[in-house]
Amino acid sequence: CGFRGDPRRQCKCNPMQIERYLGRISGPLLDRIDIHIEVPPVPFRELSNDTGGTNSATMRKQVIAARKIQRQRFAGEENNLNGKMTPRQIRHHGKLSGDAEQLLKMAMEEMGLSARAHDKILRISRTIADLDASDDITAMHLSEAINYRTLDRTYWS
Repeated sequence: CGFRGDPRRQCKCNPMQIERYLGRISGPLLDRIDIHIEVPPVPFRELSNDTGGTNSATMRKQVIAARKIQRQRFAGEENNLNGKMTPRQIRHHGKLSGDAEQLLKMAMEEMGLSARAHDKILRISRTIADLDASDDITAMHLSEAINYRTLDRTYWS
């Protein structure tokens, strides 16, 4: 029916219909998608209001700065983007603090994430840290990246 998870309208599907619909996307295919986010409908009044979020100009500056960090990080290498890091580069540039390492271990075990998801989380957390102009990947950066991998476990498990 298209209303599962909609806060304003109730889904009329039974569990079997939901399972069949979600089963259209296989786990291995979903595992290859870097970021999973649920986007709720935006109420009309919020479309025209200044909600105080990050504006496009500010975000553009952050992205340009993060891309510069990445170009410097990968200077002399074929790849110059976090999203294209090889497993070896991930191990080198995706080092975590003790707290972040524990958080990743717990997420991997509790959510049953794959090795592919592990690497994607590290790539994304490295990018989040770059957007934050941070040399280190903190537990907060990692937590945000993990949250981008939860839809496959929430709806497709």
